[in-house]
Amino acid sequence: MTGSLATAAHAAPSTSELTKKIEAASNQLEDITENYNKMNISLKKTIADEKKLAASLAPAQAALKAASARVGTLAATSYMQGRVGPMTALLSGEGQDDLVDKINYLDQISRANQRDIDSFTEATQNFSARQAALKATQAKQTAQVNALAARKAGIQKDIKKLMAMRTEAYGQAQETTSKYTGTIPTIAGSAGKAVTFAYNQLGEAYEFGADGPSTWDCSGLTSGAWAAAGKSLPHNTEAQWGAVAHISRSQLQPGDLVFYRSLGHVAIYVGDGMIIHAPHTGTVVKKVSVDVMSPYGYGRVK
Repeated sequence: MTGSLATAAHAAPSTSELTKKIEAASNQLEDITENYNKMNISLKKTIADEKKLAASLAPAQAALKAASARVGTLAATSYMQGRVGPMTALLSGEGQDDLVDKINYLDQISRANQRDIDSFTEATQNFSARQAALKATQAKQTAQVNALAARKAGIQKDIKKLMAMRTEAYGQAQETTSKYTGTIPTIAGSAGKAVTFAYNQLGEAYEFGADGPSTWDCSGLTSGAWAAAGKSLPHNTEAQWGAVAHISRSQLQPGDLVFYRSLGHVAIYVGDGMIIHAPHTGTVVKKVSVDVMSPYGYGRVK
């Protein structure tokens, strides 16, 4: 009796138990993957900002050099003239008939000098600000690169664990891939192009952070589908939710996006109550019911 109880206590988990664990781990991993995609978008923006700042530094430096030269000339002229400046020269004349003209001329000189001084001040501040912004952006980029690398390493460790669980449960870690050869519905316009693209990826493997050409994660697939239709979507579920027009379920049409798990997952609606999506690690792109999970919301690409 004791032996049988001990055996039962240490029995291997059933396939259904493993499937539940795999599903939970897969969803958690996909949430982390989408966060990784969000970090990647942020890094790309920082890199673009750094390039713009670096490119703007040379013109700012040239402007500062020119302004410095003008102010240097102004300072040298003032030094050479000493106390006997243009005022004395202009006002020392035999007659005072043109005094008003002389004063106006002096006022123009004064304003021109002040413009040079203001230009120098502005150029100095502009160059210094751009230098500081570039340094800060470069530091931000370094931190993002390191954070992204650490996140990627963590994801890869989680993938190994998940693949081991899948092998234990199903005898293989990765579902078999096979190209779709069935019928693709004819849908007009750009939505039709996006849907056709999604159908053509059926059977291709899921890969975290991938947006084609032969492996996909969920937001990579939807962004790839709409890129084929000439529309740009960010490679991140949350960012896609922010980029689309939100619609109700009753308005759902082929090509629209369906979001799940509090923006942890996204799919493309293909009509007749079906979606095409890249589920998670170890699986392939599939066509399933729109209610495969409880939808979070629906969006139409603008």
